[in-house]
Amino acid sequence: MHKTGLLGLCVPAWNSVRMASSGMSRRDPLANKVALVTASTDGIGFAIARRLAQDGAHVVVSSRKQQNVDQAVSTLQGEGLSVTGTVCHVGKAEDRERLVATAVKLHGGIDILVSNAAVNPFFGSLMDITEEVWDKGFTPYNVSKTALLGLTKNLAIELAPRNIRVNCLAPGLIKTSFSRMLWMDKEKQERMKETLQIRRLGESEDYAGIVSFLCSEDASYITEETVVVGGGTPSHL
Repeated sequence: MHKTGLLGLCVPAWNSVRMASSGMSRRDPLANKVALVTASTDGIGFAIARRLAQDGAHVVVSSRKQQNVDQAVSTLQGEGLSVTGTVCHVGKAEDRERLVATAVKLHGGIDILVSNAAVNPFFGSLMDITEEVWDKGFTPYNVSKTALLGLTKNLAIELAPRNIRVNCLAPGLIKTSFSRMLWMDKEKQERMKETLQIRRLGESEDYAGIVSFLCSEDASYITEETVVVGGGTPSHL
């Protein structure tokens, strides 16, 4: 008689967990939601916009340059995703107002805001993005990103009565054009990998699923948290 060992019993259960976590067992968890994603025509922002759209949301992308917005919208619409876009410099009030108006026209409100800039209190969910990358030459940048940790906690408290959750994502070193100075050199890249429990640098797609989860109903009891997605790098948070 064939005996099933412990490993054999675990495999079906593990496959079930894997399918659930990858979204294979649930379709469109963000259906009928409008997501506004700032700085979303490249890198992490673009990957997040794509994932939210893949999970059923209508996504509004934005960037400071029209050509970047047009390219991102064209690419995502070419994949059959529901996406629109508008130019926005988040440091300009008139641009922020236009961005919000673009999203609100879709169904009278915004369900999800993914941003590392200014927020408006009627948004239905909010995600800040900060980088878990520290270097002596990046002091002003590090300080500004660290401030987002406190902002997340304060906004979560202030916006809770409006049924708005606020969480923060803290990526480790990710291979984007912005961070290329940290990974383009192969020797430096290998040294960095040695500090990670997962022996590779992050890709933009590694973080997009976490954002989608935190914006979904599955995370309806999660707020005021900072989630580090750093491949096992020693956390500085």
